[in-house]
Order: sequence, then structure tokens, then C-alpha cells
Amino acid sequence: MELKRFLSLGLLLVGFIPMKLSAQQAQPLPTDPAVRVGKLDNGLTYFIRHNENPKDRADFFIAQKVGSILEEDSQSGLAHFLEHMAFNGTKNFPGKNLINYLETIGVRFGQNLNASTGFDKTEYTIMDVPTTRQGIIDSCLLILHDWSNNITLDGHEIDEERGVIQEEWRARRDANLRMFEAILAKAMPGNKYAERMPIGLMDVVLNFKHDELRNYYKKWYRPDLQGLVIVGDIDVDYVENKIKELFKDVPAPVNPAERIYTPVEDNDEPIVAIATDAEATTTQLSISFKSDPTPQEVRGSIFGLVEDYMKQVITTAVNERLSEITHKPNAPFLSAGAFFSNFMYITQTKDAFNFVATVREGEAEKAMNALVAEIESLRQFGITKGEYDRARTNVLKRYENQYNERDKRKNNAYANEYSTYFTDGGYIPGIEVEYQTVNAFAPQVPLEAFNQAIAQMIDPVKNAVVTLTGPSKAEAKIPSEADFLAAFKAARQQKVEAKKDEVSDQKLMEKAPKAGKIVSEKKDQKFGTTELTLSNGIKVYLKKTDFKSNEILMSALSPGGILSGKHAPNQSVMNSFMNVGGLGNFDAIQLDKVLTGRSASVSPSLSLLSEGLSGKTTVEDMETFFQLIYLQMTANRKDPEAFKATQEKLYNNLKNQEANPMAALMDSIRHTMYGDNPMMKPMKAADVEKVNYDQVMAFYNERFADAGDFMFFFIGNLDEAKMKPLIETYLASLPNLKRGDKMNKAQVPAARSGKIDCKFEKEMDTPSTTIFDVVSGNVEYTLKNSLLLEVFSAVMDQVYTATVREKEGGAYSVAAFGGLEQYPQPKALMQIYFPTDPARAEEMNAIVFAELEKLAKEGPNVEYFKKTIENLNKQHKESLRENRFWLEAMKASFFEGNDFITDYESVLNGLTPAELQKFAADLLKQQNRVVVMMAPVAKAQ
Repeated sequence: MELKRFLSLGLLLVGFIPMKLSAQQAQPLPTDPAVRVGKLDNGLTYFIRHNENPKDRADFFIAQKVGSILEEDSQSGLAHFLEHMAFNGTKNFPGKNLINYLETIGVRFGQNLNASTGFDKTEYTIMDVPTTRQGIIDSCLLILHDWSNNITLDGHEIDEERGVIQEEWRARRDANLRMFEAILAKAMPGNKYAERMPIGLMDVVLNFKHDELRNYYKKWYRPDLQGLVIVGDIDVDYVENKIKELFKDVPAPVNPAERIYTPVEDNDEPIVAIATDAEATTTQLSISFKSDPTPQEVRGSIFGLVEDYMKQVITTAVNERLSEITHKPNAPFLSAGAFFSNFMYITQTKDAFNFVATVREGEAEKAMNALVAEIESLRQFGITKGEYDRARTNVLKRYENQYNERDKRKNNAYANEYSTYFTDGGYIPGIEVEYQTVNAFAPQVPLEAFNQAIAQMIDPVKNAVVTLTGPSKAEAKIPSEADFLAAFKAARQQKVEAKKDEVSDQKLMEKAPKAGKIVSEKKDQKFGTTELTLSNGIKVYLKKTDFKSNEILMSALSPGGILSGKHAPNQSVMNSFMNVGGLGNFDAIQLDKVLTGRSASVSPSLSLLSEGLSGKTTVEDMETFFQLIYLQMTANRKDPEAFKATQEKLYNNLKNQEANPMAALMDSIRHTMYGDNPMMKPMKAADVEKVNYDQVMAFYNERFADAGDFMFFFIGNLDEAKMKPLIETYLASLPNLKRGDKMNKAQVPAARSGKIDCKFEKEMDTPSTTIFDVVSGNVEYTLKNSLLLEVFSAVMDQVYTATVREKEGGAYSVAAFGGLEQYPQPKALMQIYFPTDPARAEEMNAIVFAELEKLAKEGPNVEYFKKTIENLNKQHKESLRENRFWLEAMKASFFEGNDFITDYESVLNGLTPAELQKFAADLLKQQNRVVVMMAPVAKAQ
């Protein structure tokens, strides 16, 4: 393998890192001692780790080093088809018993139980499994065993699944996927990667002989290509012994087919690939520089860690530079970014340094010239000292944050890490080793090393691949590939300059405001909170938790919102433009630079009934966090140039939305449900052009001028003694105008009543009818009704999976979801969404409504009901260990007056099938039904 790239990020450093460190360069990084790694005689690899976050839960994965790239022409789509069949019968779990069993213990199909197929790997996951009984652990290991070697592949089940996969193909085949397929064929002509999209060819999927699938399974699902990952609250010794006992009967392959990783050729001349689509809404440019991946023997050593660290620093610095450009009006591109990945995001045998940009319609060449200029500036001059210092500080801060949270890392994070390590290689020494090692070598790697690496990775001639996608309409002015290639070559010859870095040396706040006082304090035993009343009327609620070591979340709310003003701008307008200018003395770009190395962010928002803030920080950045809150309330900066740049970006993003069938569907849903109410009107490109920035900022300042009726909620690893002086300085000092704002609840848009149908046709490339149904009715706004609606939707999900998906093959997924609205009057909405074959749309929707009526008349399937209660109980217990969950609960209780937490378990477990039947019947008899159906325009015969 060519070592040029390795030299750029590895041996290059020998000249910069002291010999004590470089002498260890070839040594593999140690494996984290907390994970048990082993291999059976048949070649099966396993990773086992005890972890109690969350307690009494575990994740079970099986990763396969196989995917669609290994299919023969006659098997296109069968790797993905096989993934589906793993849920349709195994030796020990025939039929749907695998799904049925897991759902009885609260593991829900599609939520905790899933699988995915890629080009080079396939992964099956059973997550958040209760480990309170040994039998559950044994059963999950047995499922992994069956997936490894005992999927039944019954002929009848195979035929039943063909329609499901065709509907998955239909649901996923949008403009982006079609253009991606076209780009692959041009970027890698003749390569198998361009011919093996995991979803496959429908002609093969609908017609292959059963033995084709069985042959693929027998050939490639084998222990030497499989890895088990079990992480959670389990006994590691027990699980290891059980794996050895269970999997010893899985035979090692005899004369196995060689697992070859498909090579991707270098290119001496730039490749330009252009694809357009009638449903595309934006023009996207990508410039990639291919390179060979680092060999695993190097990737797994300290050089792999050095490489990843350097890549993070480089992309952080480059993205800061590109972001700064896009914040200016008339920028050459609307947004831009840089990142490292597999080439085309899929190949195992070629990496890429990617630069991407969203382009104004008709300005592809202008954007390409500007992006190439930045690339050439990086290649020739590198990043600046200031960019490097800020990027290095921010990257080291990320390592520090991960290190500080090491004891709170969740099962899923470990499981994904080990699964990826098995399929892709790398290292798993644990964050302690990574953190200590990075901090040891980072100070010794100079800026010159990074800039030499950048120059190595951006070849001046070879391995450049340029792609452009966009609308097919003439107005988009998409150039020909020949013209774009010539323009790209010319752009690489342009004269460029080194970046000039501008940094302010001002502090975030030069002077603290005059502090107010905490005037009262009381405890709430029910929620475990401390309530502080401040001298300016603000209420502050503090809840200390140990869920994470270094996370603090904040939310603040005040009554008022959009509906408080007679001439308020549209809600979507306000939230798009009111926070683009930075804070205090700093524009948005300078503010990011000032905050280098600090984990603190605050964002404002305006809803119909309230204005508020949300934010996140760490223990050590608490004062910066409070300063940001104060500035967001008192010194939101007006920046006409930033507004204009945002306006241009949003206008171009919305300009072609009508070409996207899904945008037309969403518009129709809103209009059908809410009529012409301006508060529910989606923002259009024409609306963006009319936005009055002065009006936006005036309304923002008016809404946030009066802090006296705000409630602030803080949760996380809080130190109340340290927080109180900050609260007095930065919150109690905020102005109180004593306006006494109220929530204008009566003006909240209400969903329309009665039976309303909206059926329309839309031009589309892939014929599909998408259906959105709503059944609604008045109910009391109570915890019980909220839970009944949640149970109703979850039960219907299972019903539709069994009927529309499995029995009829009429949809890949039918999503049922309930929503309980409080204003203007309490109302329950059951919403159902699915795409289907246009020829079967009316038939499938008739089944959807028939099943609703059936539940209302006969009651729910008792097994579905029990599974749902079990799943909701499990979810609730998991949520009780999440800061975000408690933050929302605090807001609901103290700001809205709705306590949906205290009696949750008793109310949920007290529900009966008869109560659900009555709830559904009461809802349906109110005769409020909306059907929005978007079908393709009929083709002329």
C-alpha cells in the first residue's frame, strides 16, 4: 500500500515529537482493560463490558463484515433483504416470535430492535434490554446465535417480504438518493461500489429465486466475519461462558470465500460528476481529495490517535474560516464545510478530504472558484497561528469533556465504538488513555506539522473529484461536465493569498452588572428542586443530579410570545433572524472566537405563547454561561450584514421548495388542518424577501426587555453555593418592567373540525402516494388522557405493522403518533402517516381507518396493549435518569401547571383495555377526520 498519506500524518511527526515518544510509534495502543475481548476457535470475535449506565439495562449487537458489495449481479439487494428476514423466523424463534418475545420485555421493534445494511457491513442491534432476569440475557444471546447461523429463510416468508422492501425503496427514493446514485456511477465508473446500492434493484428483489438468498447467507454469514458486542449491567464472566457454550456449534467455514475489500482507483486527472433532478431544491458542490487509508497496523498505534487528533484540529480550523465567509452578505456560497470521511462516504479502501458548499442558483462556477481559492490557500499557506490555537484549544476541550464524563458513558456509546472497531479497525484504549496521550503529545506538535499534512492531503494534480447536484430546471444554469472540469482546472491556477486572522482581545463582559438579591428560598420535595425568588421577581429553580458529571442544562420561559403583539412577525421569521448578529460588542464570528475553549451556549426562542432561552454548559464554564444569558437578554446585537447573509441563505434554500413533493404535502397538511391562519403559514421564499429586520429586532427587544416574569430552570451537576452569587449578579440584575404579560391562549390556532379531504396530484419521479390522516376530538387535558393517547398510538403502530406492512406488503412503515393539545381548548389528535403504491392507496387507507374502528368497537389486541404498557414503563424508568427529561418536567409543572410525572407509573399501570377502547370510541364518534393524500400525476397513456 502507498505510504504517502501515512507519512503526511505519521512519520512526518517524528521530526517534531521527542524520541521518547517516537520510539513507541509502532506499538499498538492497549485495549481498554474494562472490555473483555476474545475469539472462539471458529473465528467469532466478542466484546463484553460491564456498565451500569443505565442500570439494569444492556445492549446486544452482532456486527458482520459483509454488505451489499459482496452481492453477485443476480443478488442485488439481497444483503438488505437478508437483514429483513432475520426478523421473520429463526431456528429458536420461528415466525414473528423474536419480535413478539422482545416486545413482551419492553424492547420495541424499530425503536430498540433494529438492523442496518451498508456496502461493507451489516449490524443487528437489541438495545436497552432489561437485565433483571438471567433468562432475558440468555434469550438475547440465543437471538444473536440464531442471527449468526440459523435464520430460517422460509420461502413463504421471503415472498411476503418482497412487497415490504419495494415499499421501503419507494419511501426512500427521493431526489437526493437518485442524484447520489448518478454521482457514484460517474465518480467511480465500473466500480462495484457504484453498482451495489444496499436497497438493490427491484427487478431482482421481486423475482429472485429463494436459493439466491440462502446462498448469500451461507457464503457470507460466518463466524470469522462476525463480532458480538454485549455492553451493560451484566456479569462479564457469565456472558463470556454463555457465548462459548452457545456459539461453539456454529461451524467454522470450510474453504471460505475470500473477503475482498473492493479497491478504488486513483485518478491522475480531476473527475467531474454532475447530476440533476426535477425534485432537487438546492445546488450542492463537493470537492474531494482521495487518499489511501492508513494501514491498520499503524491505525491501531499511537499514530492513529495522532492522525485523528490532527484531523479534528484541521477541520475545526477550516470550518471556522469557511463559516466566517458565509456570514458576510453576497458571500460566494451560502454555507460551506470541510470534513474527512471514506471516499463518497461509503468506501473502505479509499479516504477523502472533503470540501462542500451550498450554492446560489445559477452560480455554481462562482462558488467553485471561491471554494478552490480557499483550498489552494490552505494547501499553499496552511492555517494561521490564531486558527490553530483556537482549534487546538477546542479539540482538547472535547477530549476533556469526554474524559470528565467517562463514568457516565452509556451502553450504546460503548457498543457502537466496539462494533465500529470490529468492522473498520482503529483503537479502543479507553478515554483515559486517549485523553492522557493526546495531552502528552499535543503541545509538542507544532503548527508546521499540521500545514505540511494539509499540503500532503490536497494533491495539486491527482485524485481530485468534483461533484455538483441541483435542480434540472433551466434557471439553475447547471454547467456541463466538460465546462465545469475546465473551470476547475483554471481555478486551481489562480493566485491566492494567506488568510489574515482578526481576533478581538476584549473580554466577553468588561464589567459585571450591579447585583440584585435572592429574597426567598424554598424546597420542593416532590421534584427535589430549590426555588429562589429574586429581587426583580425572577423565579429560579435548581435541581442537582448525578446523571452526568459535567453537564448543566438551562431553560427560561416568560408568558407572552408571538401572540402578545398585534403586528408581530411570523413565528418562523422571528426564530430565523432574531439571533444572527452576535452579542454585546461581538458579531457572531468574533463571539465564537472569544468563546474558544469554553463549553457554554445560549439560544433564544419565541413560540406563540412564550419567549425563552435554552442553553448548556459545564461546571467550569458557569460564569461564562451566566454572562451569555445576561447579554442575550440585554444586548442582542443588531447586524444588518449578518441579517442580509442569513436572508440570502434562507431565500435560496426555500426558492425551489415547491419542487419537492414533501414540501407540497406539508403545506397541504397545514392548510387542511388550520386553513389560512397566518400563525401556521409556512415561510416561503417570497416571505423572506419581505422580512423587516428592524421590526424583528424591535419585537425581540420588547419581548425580552421585562425579565420580571421569567422563570429559569437549571439542572445537572449543580453547586448551589457557587451558583447563587452568579444568579444574583447576572439574573437578579435584569430589569423588571412589571408589565404582567399573559399568555393569549384563546388565539392559539385550533385544528379544524369535521370531515375534510384534500387529495391532489404532484409531479414526481418515483411514483408514490403519501397519506396523512388525522382523527381528533375534545378531551380533558390530564395525565391519564395523555397516556391513553400514547398507548393508543403505540398499539396502532403494532396493528399497522401486522396488517398494512406484513400481511398486505402495502407500506414499509405506518407511523401512528398522538398529540395532546392544551390550547385554545384541550384536544387529542391521532395522526397517521405512510407512503404506499399509488395503485393501492385507497385500499391501504381503508384498512387504516377500519383498524381504528375495530379497536373502538372491539377493544385493543390484549398482547399489543400489554407490550405497550411494558415498553412505556421501561422508557419512563430510563427517562428518570436523563437531565433533559427532568428539565421538561420542571417547565411543565412550574410554568404550565401540569404535573405529568408524580403519578405517571400508577396511572399508566392502572390503565385497562376497556378504558383504551372507550377513549378511542369517544374520539372517533366526534367525527373529526382529516385525510390528506398526495398522489403522482397520472402518466399519459
